[in-house]
Amino acid sequence: MAHTRIRTFNTKETYPEQKLDNDLCQAVVARGTMIFLRGQCPQDLDSAKTIDSHDPVEQTHKVMQNIRQLVQESGGQMEHVTKLVVYLTDVRHREAVYRTMGEYINGVFPVCTGLVVVALARPEWLVEIDATAVVPDR
Repeated sequence: MAHTRIRTFNTKETYPEQKLDNDLCQAVVARGTMIFLRGQCPQDLDSAKTIDSHDPVEQTHKVMQNIRQLVQESGGQMEHVTKLVVYLTDVRHREAVYRTMGEYINGVFPVCTGLVVVALARPEWLVEIDATAVVPDR
């Protein structure tokens, strides 16, 4: 692992009533170049056009693809992600969003906070995720 992950866990044990399988942890100790991403929404990074879907899974795939692309453009990899903050407009989308997000953070173990909010900047957005990554010193 790129950083020291404190108290790693998997959500299938923490939330056995939900069908989640995410590798997370309680804390990350990191040293290196920090990358702070703004909240990513289900839109194209080049055109800022929102994807044509109201499905939380499809929206989450686009959000996580944007995060991966921006981390890579900044000189990092997904293994360098240390923190995610997930904003949902409907708690009923939580399992679908976290299950999809888990595909991108398998084996990474970032810290993660989830919030349910009244709305995001555009009414068609169901999920927004911001990320922090730290590229280790070489």
